[in-house]
Amino acid sequence: MSYTPPVSEIRHLLSTVVGFDQVSATARFAEAGDEMVDAILYEAGRMAADVLAPLNRVGDTHPTRLENGKVRMPPGFIEGYGAIAQGGWVGMAADPEYGGMGLPLTLMTAVNEFIGSACLSMNLIPLMSQGQIEALEHHASDELKALYLPKLISGEWAGTMNLTEPQAGSDVGALRSKAEPLGDGTYAITGQKIYISGGDHDLTENICHLVLARLPDGVEGTKGISLFMVPKLIPDADGTLGVANTLKVVSLEHKLGQAGCPTAVMQYDGAKGWLVGEPHKGMAAMFTMMNNARLGVAMQGVSVAEAATQHALAYALDRKQGQTPKGATAIFDHADVRRMVAGMKADTAAARAIAFECAVSIDMATATGEAAWNARAALLTPIAKAYCTNVGIAVADTGIQVHGGMGYIEETGAAQYLRDVRVAAIYEGTNGIQAMDLVGRKLSDGGDAAFALMDEINAMDHPALRAAVTELRHVTDWLLEQPLNERFAGAVHYLAAFARIIGSWTHLKGARAGGKHAKLAQIYVSRALPEAMAELGKVSLGATDLYALSAEDLAT
Repeated sequence: MSYTPPVSEIRHLLSTVVGFDQVSATARFAEAGDEMVDAILYEAGRMAADVLAPLNRVGDTHPTRLENGKVRMPPGFIEGYGAIAQGGWVGMAADPEYGGMGLPLTLMTAVNEFIGSACLSMNLIPLMSQGQIEALEHHASDELKALYLPKLISGEWAGTMNLTEPQAGSDVGALRSKAEPLGDGTYAITGQKIYISGGDHDLTENICHLVLARLPDGVEGTKGISLFMVPKLIPDADGTLGVANTLKVVSLEHKLGQAGCPTAVMQYDGAKGWLVGEPHKGMAAMFTMMNNARLGVAMQGVSVAEAATQHALAYALDRKQGQTPKGATAIFDHADVRRMVAGMKADTAAARAIAFECAVSIDMATATGEAAWNARAALLTPIAKAYCTNVGIAVADTGIQVHGGMGYIEETGAAQYLRDVRVAAIYEGTNGIQAMDLVGRKLSDGGDAAFALMDEINAMDHPALRAAVTELRHVTDWLLEQPLNERFAGAVHYLAAFARIIGSWTHLKGARAGGKHAKLAQIYVSRALPEAMAELGKVSLGATDLYALSAEDLAT
């Protein structure tokens, strides 16, 4: 599948919409000036288009396979991953002390979009490593950092996160994996984990598993969970790989999409592990990795939306069918097809902008340590994760519709985008959980962070946008007075409305450049703001009618 990296659009976004100049003006990220940004976007885009895009269909038709206890990747994936690692793209935001580039997360987010658009199955392996790198930087001992970070940053080793168990999905505190002290500072980890992305593969020399387990004195629930580094091959102090650890891949999941990325059931049988962070504080450490991954997953939605839009537009311009006011012409000139393709483009741009607003906030929080930036980043994270992945799914689905009957035929490639991206609304916390987090934890400050963002948006002199923000304020005030379950009943609607309002704001900021950006803003804003108002109207319906229905009422 061909793919053209949207370099100029991201450059426009950074300079006109999300204020990346604030990031490059800090002492922490002073090197990330225009020249470096241009070089990174060009080189990463070229690698994605030339090396990774040809592998997208290969991964779908030649799924990963488990042979004699080892996972084999699709043809060409070793070389494709090698291009990512050798380009320094895995550790570009990591600490230079351990071999990273120390660049802003915002730029890594752009590179991750390119990789995901070109080949989503390839995206998750470096994405997991990036999250693990951040978790180790914040929580690991100096000894673990010195041993693992250089190898993870270089891409020689890869990282995973092990949370879920058959009986413990979103309720992580129900896990049963155990960690027994061995008396020498290490632990024996025993248990089974499921849905482990990149649980095994032949792309790297070693795979480093971050595993949640409970120590003998750990209390029930999340407060008794600890985090452990459990490598596939146990390294010596100098990083030389030694004996195999007592862990294995039980099976690979047969998935709807992303066939080129292995999702494993992992078994740990007294595997040797090292404590990361303090005992019983594992969830705090793991959340560092999960929040990193949530932005990464948001960009998976953007990645697929961009690729599906390019694919649909190319087909619409080539396919001749029917008559339009212009006569016999390509289907692109039918008003309904234009509606679909323009909507795909506008939704993708809004989702990308929301994700980059989040990334810039994280970078500013890192560079300044200011509480306001931390609060803004925390607020935007669940919005970005849920909205961007929902957009990815919707845009990929519309892409099939643009293709008509051919969209339902696998050979065109349109269906793969939808199959690949569908899981993004589920993992790293389902989108319903993201919405519950937004109306729960993220409003626990009395709504201060939400109201501060609304004030930013209100500075835009646009009557319809101001009206939407006014209604958003009223609904937020109502939510703050409700018990949690009443909030949860309308949480998805609240997040959808908030996201469309932010998306409209970012489009209007971009429209100041005129040209196609102004035209696209008109397409999005005229449709998104009425949708936001409708979603806000549903928030206060509450939970009463939902609980009035019994399971018997819903049965056939």
